[in-house]
Amino acid sequence: MNRPAPVAPVAPTAGAQRPLGLDEVQITGGFWARRQRVNAQATLAHIGARLESEGWLANFDLAAQGRLPDGRRGREFSDSEVYKYLEALAWEIGRSGDASLDLRLRATVARIAAAQEPDGYLNTMFGRPGQHPRWSQLAWGHELYCLGHLFQAAVARHRTRPGADDGLVEVARHAADLVCATFGVDGNQGVCGHAEVEVGLAELGRALGVPGYIDQAALFVERRGHGVLGDVEWGREYFQDDVPVREATVLRGHVVRANYLAAGAADVAVERGDRELLDALRGQWERTVARRTYLTGGQGSHHQDEAFGRDFELPGDRAYSETCAGVGSIMFAWRMLLADGDMRYADLIERTLYNVVATSPADDGRSFFYANTLHQRVPGVIPDPAATSPRASSSLRAPWFEVSCCPPNVARTLASLDAYVATATDVGIRLLQYAPSSIRTTLPSGAEVALEVDTRYPADGTVQVRIATDAEFVLGLRVPAWAIGASARVTGADGRTSVQPAPPGLFEIRRAFRSGDTVELTLPLVPRVTRADPRIDAARGCIAIERGPEVLALESVDLGAAQMDDVEDAVAGLPVAPVDRDGRVWLAVHRRTEHADGWPYEGGAVAASGDVRRTSGAGRGVSDPARGASDPAVEASGAAVEASGAAVEASGAAVEVPLVPYHSWGNRGPSTMRVWIPTA
Repeated sequence: MNRPAPVAPVAPTAGAQRPLGLDEVQITGGFWARRQRVNAQATLAHIGARLESEGWLANFDLAAQGRLPDGRRGREFSDSEVYKYLEALAWEIGRSGDASLDLRLRATVARIAAAQEPDGYLNTMFGRPGQHPRWSQLAWGHELYCLGHLFQAAVARHRTRPGADDGLVEVARHAADLVCATFGVDGNQGVCGHAEVEVGLAELGRALGVPGYIDQAALFVERRGHGVLGDVEWGREYFQDDVPVREATVLRGHVVRANYLAAGAADVAVERGDRELLDALRGQWERTVARRTYLTGGQGSHHQDEAFGRDFELPGDRAYSETCAGVGSIMFAWRMLLADGDMRYADLIERTLYNVVATSPADDGRSFFYANTLHQRVPGVIPDPAATSPRASSSLRAPWFEVSCCPPNVARTLASLDAYVATATDVGIRLLQYAPSSIRTTLPSGAEVALEVDTRYPADGTVQVRIATDAEFVLGLRVPAWAIGASARVTGADGRTSVQPAPPGLFEIRRAFRSGDTVELTLPLVPRVTRADPRIDAARGCIAIERGPEVLALESVDLGAAQMDDVEDAVAGLPVAPVDRDGRVWLAVHRRTEHADGWPYEGGAVAASGDVRRTSGAGRGVSDPARGASDPAVEASGAAVEASGAAVEASGAAVEVPLVPYHSWGNRGPSTMRVWIPTA
């Protein structure tokens, strides 16, 4: 049977499964409902107010009045934050039907529409007297990037309020037509330095039924990787312009750009049935997750270029792990999940949602982390609530940044989160993210399926699915990779019960369900000790503690002081396992005691005579297999330096300290924190 596209951010016309949209899934309680409520009641208003006070919305008024460039405020990409805000409003209106938000959206669209040029051009930074000409700064100007976010906002409005008369869809269509006319096969052969227009065009083409927009997205994808943007300080990989997308083996360069490009390429591959491109993207995702992704799901270890490092270069204390990179990772993984049906994508999405997206906003929804470090060495300073912070400079959540891409990115993700809970196949329903929810849909067979999901996840591992209609279908349940020992209990309306083991992956129940049947998935939510691949040198000799989808952290406020050495000097009391008690996870630690100051390396002395004494610790001779012998490690002249060994021992009885979910750290004032806890 034919049915309209789902009310969702991504609606491919092909693939292993289709998302169930906001009209089919409603999150009704629990962890994510609380986050959505704060997002709707506080975050959206906060973002709107800052867009006004920063002048980024007023830029459109100045453009409409012909007063630019005088008075323009914000960076070259500030238009995009307005568009992401519009997208968040549109999804929230679709989710909750809030009439006041609808009025806010209409008022904002009117100001944007007034700034659009007659031929469809729309940007407040370029194209007018006193500004650089249109499309003249493609590497850094973000013109196409901004339009990509405009297109995604229009998709959200079109799908949540089809036929709305506010004009947003018309504004986007006019701009998209200009992009296609300007950058088509025989036009400007350039690409935007920051990928995003590819995603926006592809989804707008799906939503409006305009194949030409998808064709243009494909052109942008294929052009990249041929040096069209030129060399920059960090190399062409910064723009993903070093290797064609089809030939790349891993995501590299600027993380947000890389994920947005991969997401757009996935859209193109699915719509064109391009298995070669999809296979290339699958390989890139797998290697990136295996070698360039933090335990939290965060990505990006370089601050200066906001980029991936080399394989296994994942320092906790220098983690950039930008919030927007987490959103981009979800965008890419979600598209691959819809195409392939592989539950590993959903596992990464869950990890990133709980440990990056949920980490960024404060409890009140009015301040945010831009970067998400795994190791905070110095207590933060509470930011001035009226100030605008340099990005990533605050070790506590800040209300706004000079580059404030993250707050509206989080807002649009939370507002559309219902559309990531479940998918449909030709024969059934798959539950991918666990939250109290209500699901109603019709399968291609015509079978009407209604489910009620009840759970306290992630506080508790029991997920109960109650069937509310009579229908024969396949119910699929994602069992996370960490959930060894999970089980599923099926209880019929007649009281008959069966229990089966549910191994990690996709667990499916094929049954002629009756209203009143229940399926109860039990996931073993016990604290577990995690160790890193030894090639991640920054985490050697450390452990992390996880519980369910949540990564846990040791925060200094729970040690009675806020100095980093109180956390740095904690030694996990292994082999004592972490304990789950009274709703918290506790870990036994010792405090280190230093017996001497001086040389901090143990194992030997360097003599004044010039002879070399081999040492057993730092300074040890390094074996060269090619020569079959060890090279001298140390040579010295002058006074002898005696290595004290700086003996450091764990002293005293072990003391239990509570761990906190990483996403909640920093909510209790200035503190230090670490995820990877030293064991020696």
